[in-house]
Amino acid sequence: MKKPPNYRRQIGGDIWWPALVATAVKLLLIPAYRSTDFEVHRHWLALTHSLPLSRWYSDTTSQWTLDYPPFFAYFEKFLSLFATRVDPTMTHLHRGLNYASSRTIIFQRLSVTFSDVVLVYSAYRLTKNKRFSSSMRFLIWALVIWSPGLFIVDHLHFQYNGFLLGILLLSISYLEEGKDLTGGFIFAILLCFKHLFAVAAPVYFVYLFRHYCRGGLIKGFGRLVLMGSVVLAVFALAYGPFWYYGQIQEVFRRMFPFGRGLCHAYWAPNFWVFYIMLDKALGFSLVKLGFNIQAPKASFTGGLVGDSSPFALLPTITPLITFITVLLALSPCLVKAWRNPQPRMVNRWVSYAYTCGFLFGWHVHEKASLHFVIPLALTSLKRSVDAQHYFFLSIVSCYSLFPLLFEAQEYPIKVVFLLLHTVIMFLGFSSHFPGTTAATETIVQERDGKPPEPPSFRIGWLGKSYLFGLLAVEIWGQLLHPLIFGDRLPFLPLMMISIYCGLGMVYSWIWQLTQIVDL
Repeated sequence: MKKPPNYRRQIGGDIWWPALVATAVKLLLIPAYRSTDFEVHRHWLALTHSLPLSRWYSDTTSQWTLDYPPFFAYFEKFLSLFATRVDPTMTHLHRGLNYASSRTIIFQRLSVTFSDVVLVYSAYRLTKNKRFSSSMRFLIWALVIWSPGLFIVDHLHFQYNGFLLGILLLSISYLEEGKDLTGGFIFAILLCFKHLFAVAAPVYFVYLFRHYCRGGLIKGFGRLVLMGSVVLAVFALAYGPFWYYGQIQEVFRRMFPFGRGLCHAYWAPNFWVFYIMLDKALGFSLVKLGFNIQAPKASFTGGLVGDSSPFALLPTITPLITFITVLLALSPCLVKAWRNPQPRMVNRWVSYAYTCGFLFGWHVHEKASLHFVIPLALTSLKRSVDAQHYFFLSIVSCYSLFPLLFEAQEYPIKVVFLLLHTVIMFLGFSSHFPGTTAATETIVQERDGKPPEPPSFRIGWLGKSYLFGLLAVEIWGQLLHPLIFGDRLPFLPLMMISIYCGLGMVYSWIWQLTQIVDL
């Protein structure tokens, strides 16, 4: 049944107050820590403002060369039109290097905050036509708009993930409404903003081919041509100018720097952490036993972005191997989308795709966990098991981001963000799933002729034990390690976070896979 206009206006009005609360918090974070990504994006402002388009992807004035797709470069160009009025030095190619005046800091921080309007609108679209109570709708908005991971990565560390994830959620919202052409169009736009979202492209292709391009040979082929034309038009708009100037090879060389190592400086908590540790453990053990092999080096934790050291025993992992591994992990999802393309499953499939990319991809950043944590917030209220999984996953994801903020003054901020998020989730999920906690009670209700209550939100002893283990890892890194080792083995606390959070991520991947197969 179609919702009345005043109903939608009420929802649209309701979403702005949590958005305003988030904005107030973001404004308070303006003077806080910022990473080198702040200078990266400032330099991109200067580069796109000072140089002609034909030199954007070939300039080497700074080590922070432009390596995002063209639409993001156009976005930086758009921002530079305002930035140069705020502080001209900010957009000067040479004088602006490592420049961070108060005006520059405020402008760049506010550019992230204003771009989050896309995330707010996408959260609104995803809830406006669904049968949610006001409390359910508010909880979803809180999980998305008040995400501690986005506060940490975007408004402290400094990036534009909220803006990009907003585009992704917009695409998903249109697909869930059956507006496949618009959903595919928006996803193509997203890929031209950040190519790392292409991990979900196989899911989009299979789903749209089976769901949109149906209705017989002629109609299906016509829709395939229409969808293909729309996607090609988007890519032509993005890459056409660079093709015209003969820069297309430079663009792709910057976007796909396969010379980088398997892991980032701080290991993302994924499958390759365990592969690396197994190789090192085997290597050191065999060296101790007297075998003549090259002892594995510890360059994986050296803090540099570059080629990883060769493995001592296990086969060396190449980008092609990670690509094949991701596709193999995706295959059950693709089969499911092919056999039964359902709009209600799109969000789960897309989230699972990004989980596979995070676990098995090449040179994955820890921040990439947001690509599946944020979308999964939208399914967290469907069943109690979804809520339990999301509660677990979002805590693990947020904690895995803690090493991004390594200065003492930001430590209370990230801890408070995680604790508040945990409390909001616990209270919200407990309120939404207040049903019985034991199967025997449900059986009694059925025998009495009463409909069974939905299962309650409840974290089992294994999940609780794991989550308390995060506290143990943090106590070790903050208190015990400095007392026992002093300045020695500085990589050990980070390695423990990667390994322990990696266990949680692998569990989440397995859980999502079982749900996709069963649903």
